[in-house]
Amino acid sequence: MADKYTLCLPALRIRQGKHYIYCFGVDGKRIHDFTTVSRVRREDDHLQGYQRPEVLSHINAIRRYLESDGAMLPNAVVLAFDERVKFKVSKTATLVDYTTVGELIIPIDEALPENDKPAWLVDGQQRSAAIRDAELAEFPIAAVGFIADGQDHQRSQFILVNNTKPLPKGLIHELLPDTAGHLPARYARRQLPTRIMARLNNEVTTQSDIDSPFRGLISTPTVPDGYIKDNSVLKMIENSLYEGALYQYRDPRDGSGDEEAMLLHLKIFWGLVKATFPEAWSLPPRKSRLSHGVGIQALGYVMDHLTDGIPARELPTLDLGKPLARLKSVCAWTSGVWEFGNGESRRWNGLQNTPSDVRLLSNHLLRSIR
Repeated sequence: MADKYTLCLPALRIRQGKHYIYCFGVDGKRIHDFTTVSRVRREDDHLQGYQRPEVLSHINAIRRYLESDGAMLPNAVVLAFDERVKFKVSKTATLVDYTTVGELIIPIDEALPENDKPAWLVDGQQRSAAIRDAELAEFPIAAVGFIADGQDHQRSQFILVNNTKPLPKGLIHELLPDTAGHLPARYARRQLPTRIMARLNNEVTTQSDIDSPFRGLISTPTVPDGYIKDNSVLKMIENSLYEGALYQYRDPRDGSGDEEAMLLHLKIFWGLVKATFPEAWSLPPRKSRLSHGVGIQALGYVMDHLTDGIPARELPTLDLGKPLARLKSVCAWTSGVWEFGNGESRRWNGLQNTPSDVRLLSNHLLRSIR
C-alpha cells in the first residue's frame, strides 16, 4: 500500500509586496516525491504544461559532476506550490518584518499520479534529473518556492525566471498565448501574434476555425511535424498587426484586438494562396520557397497591399483570386528562375530568409499585381 505522510522542512518566508516566497533546503533525491515536471504538450487542442523536454546530454554532464569530489550546486531550484502546501510560523523572533521563520509542510501521497503532486518544477529541471540519476545517497540543494494561482501564473514565472537564459524560441512562442501576469516588453508584444498563430495552427475554438490553411503546418514543440517555421508566421502576423491590414482590428492603447476578425482575415487570404499554389503550399521549405520564411513574409506584404483597411467580412467581394492568379507566371516557388528585372535573377531556391531577400521578393510580387 502506498504511503501518505507530510514532509516538514525548515524555511524562511519572505514578503515581496503582496506575495510570499519560501526559501528552504531539501534533499535533491526527494524533489520528485512531491514535484512534477510539467512538460509542454497539447491535450484536446489545449496547451498543458510549460517545461521543455529533458536534455539528456546536459543531465549526464551534471550527473558526472555531482559524482565527482567537491561537487556543489549553489543555484536554487524554483518550485510552484498549490494550496495543499502550508507554512507554519515558528515562535522564533526575527530582526526584520519581511522575513518569518517557520516550516513548510508538504503532503506526500505516493499513490498520486505525476500531474497531481502538490508542486511543479519551474526552474531546475536538468539539475533535479541529474541528482535523481546520480549514484549518491543524498544531495541537499537550495530551493525557492511560491504559492501559484494556477498554470497561467506558473507559465509567467517560468518565462520570467528564464528571461536571461537561452530558452528555445519555439517553446516561448508556445507558452505565450496562455500566459498571464507581467512579461518583458518583447514577449508582451508577441503575445497577441502567438495567440493568433496558435488558433491558426492548433486550437479549434469554433467550427469556423477548422478551415485554417495553416492547421498543423506550423512547426512548434507540440506540432513537431509542421514544416512552416513558427517565426516566419509570427513575423508575417506582427508586420500586418502593427503596420498592415490587421492593424484595423487592434487597439493601440492596450495591445488587444478583435481576434476573430484577424483570424477570418488571415484564413480568407491564405486560403486563396493555398488554392492558387497547392503544390508549392504542400511542400517543406527545402523544396518550396512559398513555405519558406521569405515566401511567407513576402506574401504577407501582398496581403497588406491588397486588403489594408478592408474588413474581413468584405474580403470575399474583392475577388482576391485574380491578383493572386497573376503571380503564377512570375513565381518560381519550386523550380526555375526568379526574374526580378534589371538583369537580376536567382535560382528558385536562391532566395534566403534575410531582410534584403524578403524585400526583393516582396517588391517583385507587388509590381506584378499592380
